[in-house]
Amino acid sequence: MRYTIDEIEQDGFRTIRLADQEADLCVSVAPEIGNNAFEMLHRGHDFLWRPEASLSSLREKKLLFGIPFLAPWANRLDQDRYWVNRTPYLINRELGNIREDPRNQPIHGLLIFEPWEVESASADAAGARLVCRYDFTARPKFMAQFPFAHQLKMTHMVRDGRLHVSVRITSQSDEPIAVAVGFHPYFTLPNTNRDDWAIEVPALTHLALNNDKIPTGERTVVSNGRLRLRGIHLDDVYTDLIRNGSQHAEMKACCGNTGIRVGFGPKYSVAVVYAPEGRNFICIEPMAAITNAFNLAHAGSYEGLQYIAPQGRWEEEFWVEPALGE
Repeated sequence: MRYTIDEIEQDGFRTIRLADQEADLCVSVAPEIGNNAFEMLHRGHDFLWRPEASLSSLREKKLLFGIPFLAPWANRLDQDRYWVNRTPYLINRELGNIREDPRNQPIHGLLIFEPWEVESASADAAGARLVCRYDFTARPKFMAQFPFAHQLKMTHMVRDGRLHVSVRITSQSDEPIAVAVGFHPYFTLPNTNRDDWAIEVPALTHLALNNDKIPTGERTVVSNGRLRLRGIHLDDVYTDLIRNGSQHAEMKACCGNTGIRVGFGPKYSVAVVYAPEGRNFICIEPMAAITNAFNLAHAGSYEGLQYIAPQGRWEEEFWVEPALGE
C-alpha cells in the first residue's frame, strides 16, 4: 500500500509516523509535545530543523522545533492586556504559563508543549492520517488567560508527496471568539549552505515593525517577492498574499533544486518569515492574523481579524512539499 502509518516510542514519547512510500516521504508527530510534527524525511533527508537534543530535553527547556502550533495568539502581544469584543482581558503571569520574548512580551500562546489526545490514526488509499484533539475549555489556567470556551482538532495527513495540516476550532462560547492562531515551522534545506538559500513570498504588502516587533501601521508595497538570505536577517510580516486558482498562497524556500513549498489556505491571511542570520533554518509561518492583532483591531488599525460566531466553527489548512535536488 502506498500510504502507511505506524507508532513507535522515541525518547519516552509516543510518536506517530505517516508515510507516502511512492514519494519517499515520512513525517513523525509527537502528540504529547504540542502535537508537533518534528521530523519530515524525504528520501532519507530531514527538512524540519530541531536542536541536537532529545525530545524530553527540548520539552524541558521549552525550545521551539519542528512545526509548533501557536494558540490562542500566534505572535506577540504588546502588553499584558488584550481586547476582544470591546472588552479588556488581563494576562496573569503568576499562573506560570506565559511564554515571553526577549522584551518580556507575551508570545506564542499557551499550547506549544501541551499533550493532545489521539482520536484516530489510519491509512488508506487516500493517505495516511492522524487526528488529535485538545479540550481548551477543560484547562482552568488556560481559560484564565483566554476565557473563551472552545475545542481544537488537528489533522496531519500525508498525501501525494505533501504534508497537510488542518486545524478546526469549535466554539462553546456565547460570545464571538477572535482567531489569531498560526504555525511556526522550522524548515531546513539538507546538504546546502544557508547563504545560498532564496525565498519567494507572493505578497503585495509588507508591514513595518517597531523595535518591539509590533506593527506600526506603516505599510509598504512589496516590489520583489524573491529574497536571497546571504547577509540578511529576516523577521518580517506580509499581508495581501497572492493566491492561485485553489486560493492557496504558495511560498517557497530553495537552493538549486532542493527546496520546500508551503501552501497557505485562504484563512491564513498573513505570512511571517523568520530567518536569523547564522542559523540553519527558515520559518515560513502561516498566520490567521498579524502580530498583536487583538489590540490593533480594538484600536481600529487592523481590519483583518477573524471571528468564530457563538457555537460556530473555524477551520483551515496549510501544506508542505519538500524536494531534494540531485
